Amino acid sequence: MFIPVIAFYLIFKYAPMVGVIIAFKNYNFADGIFGSPWVGMKNFQLLFSNPNSLLIIRNTLLLSLLSLFIGFPFPIMLAILLNEVRRMWFKKAVQTLVFLPHFLSWVIVGGMVVTIFSQQSGVINHLLEQWIGSTYAFLYNEFSWISIYVGSGIWKEAGFSAIIYMSALSTIDPSLYEAASIDGASKWKKIWHISLPGITPVIVLMLILSMGRVMEVGFDQVYTLQNSVVANVSEVISTYIYSFGLQRGQFSLTSAMGLFESVVGFVLVVLANTIARRFDRGLW
Repeated sequence: MFIPVIAFYLIFKYAPMVGVIIAFKNYNFADGIFGSPWVGMKNFQLLFSNPNSLLIIRNTLLLSLLSLFIGFPFPIMLAILLNEVRRMWFKKAVQTLVFLPHFLSWVIVGGMVVTIFSQQSGVINHLLEQWIGSTYAFLYNEFSWISIYVGSGIWKEAGFSAIIYMSALSTIDPSLYEAASIDGASKWKKIWHISLPGITPVIVLMLILSMGRVMEVGFDQVYTLQNSVVANVSEVISTYIYSFGLQRGQFSLTSAMGLFESVVGFVLVVLANTIARRFDRGLW
């Protein structure tokens, strides 16, 4: 039964790693991956000598770290809040509402965000014009664009991510809560001394896995929300690979960028796990 899973990872994850050698070659379709001339570290030298590449790496780190550190606590808080709900009909209704955005395409979510924050026809600017007589370019200001990017990502994924923490909460022995109630513990003290310690291993696990995706800012979200006015903060590695690799045919250069992204992610995972091991929470 495990063979299909193994086959999936071998075919779609490990076999394509052979293409990494493109980053060290001057790739062209005529000679292919193995026949293209070898250039060594030239692509990496070109990559890091280009000021635009450094800007793209900075933007990727900025958006990813903001999404991680601001968005990471939300699924935990949502799971704890849902775990405290006792009326099942209300709990199921809220779960459905917060889980639903995960199943929507970023094209749909991006359209909703533009509809809400557009300067000409957005709902919020329509209200602002009625209240104060002027509008604000939310999607054309760098600070507000970053805020909208982070907020829309949290809204879309927090509900689905909370499932993992809700599963962890369900494994906590109910007698611990009963004993705490007998001792007169408040709801907050139960959460702080029972719920959070009970799901700490899962929190550490999810944090380590999230650190491995620090350099992986999703293409769909950025592409649907970005515009040329905020290019200084919205141009990231995924959009760079699309524009230069697919549209301009710079396969070797973008492969070098992709390899750099993967190496940084690997280093961050190892570093996060090393820190977690000091508290007996490591993955290995």
